Amino acid sequence: MRLADAADAETLPRFRAGGGIHNKIEGEGFDPVTEADRAAERAIVSAIGARFPDHAILGEEFGSTGGGDREWIIDPIDGTRAFITGIPVWGTLIGYYVAGRARLGIMSQPFTGERFYADGTATFASRAGQLPQPLQVRKTTELGDAVLFSTSPRLFEGSMLDRFEALEDAARLTRFGTDCYAFAMLASGHVDLVVESGLKPYDIAALIPLVEQAGGVVATFSGDRPERGGDVIAAATPELLEAASAILTE
Repeated sequence: MRLADAADAETLPRFRAGGGIHNKIEGEGFDPVTEADRAAERAIVSAIGARFPDHAILGEEFGSTGGGDREWIIDPIDGTRAFITGIPVWGTLIGYYVAGRARLGIMSQPFTGERFYADGTATFASRAGQLPQPLQVRKTTELGDAVLFSTSPRLFEGSMLDRFEALEDAARLTRFGTDCYAFAMLASGHVDLVVESGLKPYDIAALIPLVEQAGGVVATFSGDRPERGGDVIAAATPELLEAASAILTE
């Protein structure tokens, strides 16, 4: 919570404030980063270093430091495109791995005052001034009953796009564009399935325990653990994950 406080102090004053935007890709393409991203990551890294100087840290903006089996994985603003367009579905993601396995995680959205976090055994949502509420996924097992989220169909190319569209056809409802917020809604019981392609560790680290400790499941398309990212499915139930994976890997 203190790490999230430190990040919020850097991101919230800059949200909808018209700050500078930089492109991390030279030439064609657009991968935005803002001073809010960098300042928030610096604040988190500084706070971790003061308390746990021997822990490893991996951040989106400044890379990795240290080593060992205790590792913090940071995405200071997951959903920078949402951030720069004034839409409050971005969040600060802070995950914690022990021996390569995701154990703790938080998604902080300071504009709405919400935090979704996994404490090692369960997942909770809190809002400023209110008591935390435990979260649990829905028990949806059939694709025809499922609500599916993904950041964008443009993440999928060629035959993978065909398979994603087949999954979209099988689901009851598909929505796009909410980045980390979709995983929080899965843990909260409002969404049944989140499918993403090409994730980095910092995109998913905090969200794995968030979903798993709310009763859901997370895996790569091939069924492996998702801690190092890749093509990832998060589902409310094992049955739903198996059904989605069958279509995506057909």
